Amino acid sequence: MGSPMIQVRDLVMRLSSGGRTLTILDRITLDVADGEFCAVTGPSGSGKSTLLGLIAGLDAPSAGSIAVAGVDITRLDEDALAHFRRDTIGYVFQSYHLIPTLTAVENVAVPLELAGRPGALAAARALLAEVGLADRVDHYPAQLSGGEQQRVALARAVALRPALLLADEPTGNLDSATGAHIIDVLLALRRERASTLVLVTHDPALARHADRVMTLRDGRLENGHGR
Repeated sequence: MGSPMIQVRDLVMRLSSGGRTLTILDRITLDVADGEFCAVTGPSGSGKSTLLGLIAGLDAPSAGSIAVAGVDITRLDEDALAHFRRDTIGYVFQSYHLIPTLTAVENVAVPLELAGRPGALAAARALLAEVGLADRVDHYPAQLSGGEQQRVALARAVALRPALLLADEPTGNLDSATGAHIIDVLLALRRERASTLVLVTHDPALARHADRVMTLRDGRLENGHGR
């Protein structure tokens, strides 16, 4: 494993609620190596999804810095951040976030088309075949099961071969058998592309696949342990 893919330094996230300030993350510092698979666990409300969203550049921290692939994303303007995110980061949500009016293949083609890649639909078909959905390419999200929708979302997340994959409770809405299949697909996609993976999960069985497990509690990071 090489130099860090992610460097988080003294990260603080505060939110105002009902006239008082809540500290969601409290001086988080962590490194994730290039090529590492890191799982973040912890009780509900501990700040796991907030941390992942900050690393993705979906939100700005109250204090501290985040560097991804050597770029301090907390210093980028909105346009530069959007371009960086598109080219470097793939994000998988718990609730899939597919566009309901587009078919599976059109959903996967979106990032490819936005990046100006030729042959976007053909590439999207190949990606859907890779995740076992060759026969579902023309179905709309409403015609797909939860597990199928998450596989479409995984294919979309890796379409541009991102250096960093972020997954927020990717099995949270699925039964355990379907969830286990989704993890197999995610890990195969990650291996084939040699991506760094940071995964937020409540599921100890899923966390066991990781190179390192870190626990967030009350907005603070407890010592991570490897396997």
